Amino acid sequence: MEMSNNIKCLDNLLAIYNLRSIVHFPTRIVDNSKSMIDNIFIDASRNYVIEPCINGLSDHDAQLLFISNVFLPVINRYPYYIRIINKDAIVEFQLQLSWESWEDVVSSTDVSLMFNNFLNNYLRYYHSSFIKKKERKPQVRTNQWLKKGIRISCNRKKELFLLCRLINNYNLKMYYKIYCNILSKVILAAKCMHFNKIIQNSENKIKSTWKIINEEKGKFKDSQNMKFLRINNKTMFNQEAMANTFNNYFYLWLTV
Repeated sequence: MEMSNNIKCLDNLLAIYNLRSIVHFPTRIVDNSKSMIDNIFIDASRNYVIEPCINGLSDHDAQLLFISNVFLPVINRYPYYIRIINKDAIVEFQLQLSWESWEDVVSSTDVSLMFNNFLNNYLRYYHSSFIKKKERKPQVRTNQWLKKGIRISCNRKKELFLLCRLINNYNLKMYYKIYCNILSKVILAAKCMHFNKIIQNSENKIKSTWKIINEEKGKFKDSQNMKFLRINNKTMFNQEAMANTFNNYFYLWLTV
């Protein structure tokens, strides 16, 4: 590939800040033309390995960069617990409640004492019926619809993509286009069958449907809550304090 004067000037400018370009292979190959229009600039003192990643999604290839001697802080992943709530546990909970006479609740005349007795009995049965289970690691979202046959077809699609890029043949390109359309329909049908199975086997079909929709849209429970709020170099982490701050701000804004 030819090096223009603009590229040399850019490399010299970045070298002042100890930066250098590391992509020296074509990143876009179409028919009989090759070009390097994507690049990465890193610290010149880093030890690295870079290689192209042909994904078959476009005429631009991705770049895989491996940097050695990178030290990251160790994140302590504390264990968490979830309660086992199923049909058997619910039946056991209802059975224990049915055996309770609630004498310590109805025999008292103090409202606070009645409530505390009721809450203590209720929570005792709740904790004994729905036992906590320790989870060692969070659940990873996987594409369960992605079966072995679809993986093989995706690899075949990538092989056809490389052939089309190396060989300028009209029939081969049309075959690749038809193959991609069929593969897209197969993937769509596999996802539909997988999601329909989840919904049909679910006890709460509406909840399962919305869970699938939110996962496909990239919405998760962890991202729905605001983690912190920073005002005048002061950081708040309490959810109630943040809500009160917003309420006070908009109240003053509306009354001005």
